[in-house]
Amino acid sequence: MRGIFFIGLGILFLNILPAQAAELPEWHGFAEQAYGYRISRDSLTKHRDYNMLEQRIQLKTRYAIPGENFLSARNGVITYKGDFVLDEYFATTGSFDLRELNLAFSPQSFIDIKAGRQILTWGTGDYVFINDFFPKDYVSFYIGRDDEYLKKPSDALRISLYPKAANIDFVLIPDFTPNTMPDGDRLSFFDSFQRGIVGRDSQRNAVKPAFKAENMQYALRIYRNFESTEGALYYYRGFDPSPRSYLDEANFQLFYERLDAYGASLRGPFASGIGNVETGYYRSRQDAHGDNRLIENSMFKLLVGYEKDMGNDLKIGAQYLYEQKLNYSAYRSALLPGDFFWDEYRHLLTQRITKLFKNQTVTLGLFNFWSPSDKDGYVRASCAYDISDQWKLVFGVNLPWGEDMTTDFGMMKKNKNAFVRARYSF
Repeated sequence: MRGIFFIGLGILFLNILPAQAAELPEWHGFAEQAYGYRISRDSLTKHRDYNMLEQRIQLKTRYAIPGENFLSARNGVITYKGDFVLDEYFATTGSFDLRELNLAFSPQSFIDIKAGRQILTWGTGDYVFINDFFPKDYVSFYIGRDDEYLKKPSDALRISLYPKAANIDFVLIPDFTPNTMPDGDRLSFFDSFQRGIVGRDSQRNAVKPAFKAENMQYALRIYRNFESTEGALYYYRGFDPSPRSYLDEANFQLFYERLDAYGASLRGPFASGIGNVETGYYRSRQDAHGDNRLIENSMFKLLVGYEKDMGNDLKIGAQYLYEQKLNYSAYRSALLPGDFFWDEYRHLLTQRITKLFKNQTVTLGLFNFWSPSDKDGYVRASCAYDISDQWKLVFGVNLPWGEDMTTDFGMMKKNKNAFVRARYSF
């Protein structure tokens, strides 16, 4: 229903434009076929041999509002992007995914406003997010869809200010959109209610915050450049986008706990490459002292990264992520006999290697996650071939592994797959 509303909103904007706006916008997009074959058979999910079989057509356009009116005088632009998807994994007749439909304009020279459905992102991490609480689709990430689909759209109002001292981004999100997490249909996962790896037999469910004024989310970023280095401060008030807290154990219910987050980052030249550091403090508003065993504790996170262009179309990158659950002794003291418990510390290392061949038409990519504390990891490897300006072929593998079924990547080890995507762009 929300998608229909935004389509109607776009049609309304186009219909109210003056008669001289007869010229139609240019449309671009692609048609894509994607298939993901399970390397590890998994009888817990809907299909044991594959986890992706779909066709999609994406259409997108930008329309600069012409004429003599309020919006045209303020550089008004309507942006649209939508996917029509035939998902044969679920044998659906087709669905529509509205990725973007928003209106952007500049009421003053130092203010930009964007309202509507949009993709929001900030922070310095590569596949690692500290101060970016905008929704993600981790199912798409694990089954081999394009990286574009890791980020989910938000229905939001974004106001950007450009005073002399620093730039400011303020985002208001009226209705909460959670991360898309494995739920057993495509990907099996660890379910603490059933104390093991589950698939379609999972009975757990996550209760979303109601759509009301007190549940609005707010995000703020203040940033500026210091010569070649960008520094930023972040604030977020809303909910954890992944359900980590227990609402009703008897009925297998999780919920998205209220959260305040404060962070900072620096990114700039370092040792002949680009370095970044980012920190975040997550304050659990419903368990500030950490003594409620059902609610996620406050946390501290630190990310340090480095990337370098080695020449000859070779780029490398590495990151280190440190996570600490705060008030850990209070958390452990509140546990009941037989409860699962999570470690106080987590260390995660990532490595990225990208190499171009054949006049930059072939891209080999390797991204590796490895946690020495959790003793797990996740290898993402791909080969993309630009056959022509229109045709692109991508092969890849997703290989999560781990010793413990309760860790982030260890629980995903039954979901190893090899995928192929063929895309025609127009």
